[in-house]
Amino acid sequence: MGKRRGFRLFPRERWRALRVEKSVRRVLPRSLLGRSLLIVLFPLLITQGIALELYYGNFLRVVSRRLTSSVTAEIVLSLNALERLKNPADKEWFVAQAREQLQLIEIWRPGEKLSRVGSTHVLGPMDDDLVRSLSQAISYPFFISWRHFHHTVRIYIQLPDGVLEIDTPRKRLDMGQIWLFVAWTVGSTLLLFTIAGLFMRNQVRAIRQLALAAEQFGMGRDIGPIRPAGAQEVRKAAVAFNRMQDRITRFVGQRTGVLAGVSHDLRTPLTRLRLSLAMMPREGAVCAEVMTQDLNEMIGDIAEMEHMIDSYLAFARGEGSESVQRVEVQPFLEDVVSAARRANVHVRAVVVEPGLFAHMRPDAMRRALGNLFDNARRHGASVVLSARAVAGGVSIVVDDNGPGIPPERRAKVLRAFESGHGGGTGLGLTIARDIVRAHGGEMELESAPEGGLRVRLYLPD
Repeated sequence: MGKRRGFRLFPRERWRALRVEKSVRRVLPRSLLGRSLLIVLFPLLITQGIALELYYGNFLRVVSRRLTSSVTAEIVLSLNALERLKNPADKEWFVAQAREQLQLIEIWRPGEKLSRVGSTHVLGPMDDDLVRSLSQAISYPFFISWRHFHHTVRIYIQLPDGVLEIDTPRKRLDMGQIWLFVAWTVGSTLLLFTIAGLFMRNQVRAIRQLALAAEQFGMGRDIGPIRPAGAQEVRKAAVAFNRMQDRITRFVGQRTGVLAGVSHDLRTPLTRLRLSLAMMPREGAVCAEVMTQDLNEMIGDIAEMEHMIDSYLAFARGEGSESVQRVEVQPFLEDVVSAARRANVHVRAVVVEPGLFAHMRPDAMRRALGNLFDNARRHGASVVLSARAVAGGVSIVVDDNGPGIPPERRAKVLRAFESGHGGGTGLGLTIARDIVRAHGGEMELESAPEGGLRVRLYLPD
């Protein structure tokens, strides 16, 4: 069989790795909260496990071996002394001394036999350590009962003629702190995990609110600005979403206003064309002269309509398709000024800080500055252009010596179809402002030093 075209063969190890990866994905939680809690839980368990192993494997075992060795040495001493002392009175004296000085309670049970050997088991290494130590120290069978009494460990030693019972305090062998350490380990893990869960839940709630707001806004519902909450990054995302929502709402509103105003603005030149055609003389000697005048007027109306349509298209099209570039400001402005002078704009001076760069869409900014120059030319004003670096960006200022715009009308003329002194489509300043805002900046109208209009453009880094 030939190999199928387009079918890629994987090694067996690759398929096995893919199956393991799919199995892990099925087990892992799908939500951000669940995965975040796993990220918190795994380091906690590993850290506590390492701490427990260090305590249990090193400190506890070392201390346990030392304690069991001490008790074993005392038991061996007791066995050796009881074997050498033949007098019953001497044996009783030694047993009493062992009770008082060594805390060993010894009871001799002659003739008895052990039923089992070894040890019962408890938590910790002390049971195994004591069995190991006694096995190395004595050759007799023995049995250790850790559960016979709560505070006592009983050791049965099988001697040739009976059983020796030895009771020793449990505290000499058992380190009760292990329970406290285990409780602290488990309790601290649960406490930290609970705190982390509550904290992560608040963070995830803020992300869910942001996702819900984006979903509702995408469906065209007016939800208003959302309240920033959660971590700093989530708050920044919420603030950015509010700004985006405001810009989109403003964008849609302006484009809707353009569509509503197109029919109104185009109706006037169309009406003049219709009247001119209706009143055009059909016969007579003056027909050619009158027709020539009417045709010139109609050509002017058509040119006006073309200018309006170009402005509407520029406003509705936006400038979002052009990529942002790092542009040197001085040659860029000199190029813009050269084009403006060819269009009969009087630019008196250009003042730019040397070595100044800005991030911009060059064609869009040419359109914005061209609209500002065109406004100045239409009002018979000359222009002074300047640019300098400011905190966080670049400031470009266009000053003219025209009639200016009163402060109370500056906010109004930035709306679509609003003209400062009549004439034009009322879109020049609006388009320029939208272009600057699309760069993340802002445009402000002020009074120029010569009494005209100052337009300040701010472009962020």
